[in-house]
Amino acid sequence: MSEIAVLGAGLMGHGIALVLALGGHAVRLTDGSDAVLDRVPGLIAAAVETLHEAGALDRTETAEAVTARIRRSGDLAETVAGAELVIEAITENPEAKRALFAELDRLCPPETILASNTSYLDVFPLIPAARQRRAVIAHWYTPPYIVDLVDVVPGPETDPEVVGFIRDLVLGLGQVPIVLQRFVPGYIANRIQQAISAEVYRLLDEGVASPREIDDAIIHGLALRIPVLGHLAKADFTGLELQRHALRNGTYQPPPPRSRSDILDRLCEEGRTGVMAGRGYFDWSGRSPEELFRERDRKLLALKQAMKRVGRMEGA
Repeated sequence: MSEIAVLGAGLMGHGIALVLALGGHAVRLTDGSDAVLDRVPGLIAAAVETLHEAGALDRTETAEAVTARIRRSGDLAETVAGAELVIEAITENPEAKRALFAELDRLCPPETILASNTSYLDVFPLIPAARQRRAVIAHWYTPPYIVDLVDVVPGPETDPEVVGFIRDLVLGLGQVPIVLQRFVPGYIANRIQQAISAEVYRLLDEGVASPREIDDAIIHGLALRIPVLGHLAKADFTGLELQRHALRNGTYQPPPPRSRSDILDRLCEEGRTGVMAGRGYFDWSGRSPEELFRERDRKLLALKQAMKRVGRMEGA
């Protein structure tokens, strides 16, 4: 196919560009910040080296070769000119996305496919009417060069051929497309994660457990079984009658939807916004974000390779 344009070179955008480049595609990448664009080669090189170390990428595929497939430009018109597919990966701000799609409507020919990497926004009302048949959501997870899941979501007027095109593109990258029948905020994985987050914030705000204890419960309880069984196959192994009784007899009440958390608000106000800031729920100071991301990636790759060896339960 012709070059693929990726708009936004931040955490998700540069990772999506890397995935596409590893899949053999020529990529054009743009961002409104020159500083963000300048950081891309270093991030790509670090990710490629991590993939090499884990044996997930042949060393003949060098960082230089991969980076050469990603052409950076600060000019939007130059980036999208002639691109068959344009992937929007900018901030989750509806007005920013609306303005960008209006500009793409002016710059792109009618046959261009416009894909959004949005996590929770219903972007279809933000896209000009004339573009609706060629608009779709293609949502990757971080880091996209390790996490294989990609949500593919049509809008009310999306041509089924466009959905098939994106699904086949994702399959060609060696990743796993999940095609939803319609848009729901957060899709599947993020909706489940959001439900977990609501309970976690309640436990934190009510002082039931510390961040470390909560994460230990997830790592040593939930996470061990989920890679092999998922959730519904796990229910089959537990026994559905027991699940039925638990629903009937349980006194547990899920927390209502939350729009804020006392602890989360306090951490943000203190500037403890996560790894990039050196501190969040945990203290990450003393190590650079690049170091921490590489360690995370190494561990994820090792787990991913172990999961491939173990496999999921037959029949699930």
